[in-house]
This record gives sequence, structure tokens and C-alpha cells, in this order.
Amino acid sequence: MTQSTTADLGADAPDAETEATRRDFLLIATGAFAAVGAAAAVWPFIHQMNPDASALALSSIEVDISSIEEGQAITVMWQGKPVAIRYRTAAEMEEARATPVDDLADPVARNDNLDPAAPASDENRSVPGREQWLIMLKVCTHLGCIPLDEAGDYGGWFCPCHGSHYDTAGRIRIGPAPENMAIPPFEFLDETFVRIG
Repeated sequence: MTQSTTADLGADAPDAETEATRRDFLLIATGAFAAVGAAAAVWPFIHQMNPDASALALSSIEVDISSIEEGQAITVMWQGKPVAIRYRTAAEMEEARATPVDDLADPVARNDNLDPAAPASDENRSVPGREQWLIMLKVCTHLGCIPLDEAGDYGGWFCPCHGSHYDTAGRIRIGPAPENMAIPPFEFLDETFVRIG
């Protein structure tokens, strides 16, 4: 009689394999539920770090350059940073082209429109066919100051804060600035408009 009771209990009791499968399912389901809950709780904090609509609206700007005459420059704001747009003279371009890249403190063009390793020749600081136009972030690469236009030993830009001199192509020549001023992504839409960004 004892044997039949044990046999009956064994037939009705779940086997160990079924119990393990059920336990694994419950663990996976609980873990998935917890992960979804954590993601839902964290999402508002991640989302608040995205730029607001006004910043996204300035991700690119179009600038009318038709009123800029040779030898003149304007400064526009793009993503909260000043951008110099200069219509360079033939003499300014000739002076910049006469400087060998080996003589520069920073031999890299820093032009977002080109390969990151492009040399800092005057041609690589602009775009083909529009070499007279220099469009660059007007921010000193030393500490982020705003340099003065048409100043310094090279007639380009001069940062009076710490004495960085840039040439007419925006390349660092003298001073503590470690890099040339950056060229943002831009394209000429036609003869009168350029899009920055």
C-alpha cells in the first residue's frame, strides 16, 4: 500500500524539468518587465537633454552674401557661435598661398567639408571655384575668445586676450592657440546665398 501511494504521488507531481522551465520563464518575464519599467522611468531624463526647438531651428542658416564687397566681412551667428564670412581680395589669397604648410603651427585644414586630415593649404580653407570666400568659426582655438577682424601681424585675425595671430586664411601663425579656426559645413546655394550647417 505504501508503494501505490508513492507511485500515485509521483504521477500527479510535476516533474523537475517542467518546474525548471516554468521558473526560467517567470525569471525572464520579470526581468523584461523590470527593464521596460526602468527605461520608461529614465526616458524623461534622457529626452530633456535633447536640444530645444529654437536650437534645432538654427542647425543650419542661409545667408545672403550679395551685399558683401571684396575686402569686406560680416559676422553671423550659427548654433550660438559667430561665423565670419569674408570676401577676400586677390592680395589676401596670394599672401595666404605663399605660406608653405610646413611653416604653419597647425598643418591640418580643420575644414568640415573635407577629409579630416587635409593639409591647411589656402585652397583647403575654402571650396573649389569660390576660393575668395572664407567662411569660418570666428572663435579663437586657445580659450574660445572672439578675435578682432583684419588685425594682427598677418592681417587676418588677432585675439588680444592671449596674443594669437591668424592669417588671412584663418590659420594660427603666432601665439598659444593650438589649431586653425574651424571651417563649418557649408554650401553655396547660388551666387547670392550660402547655407551654413
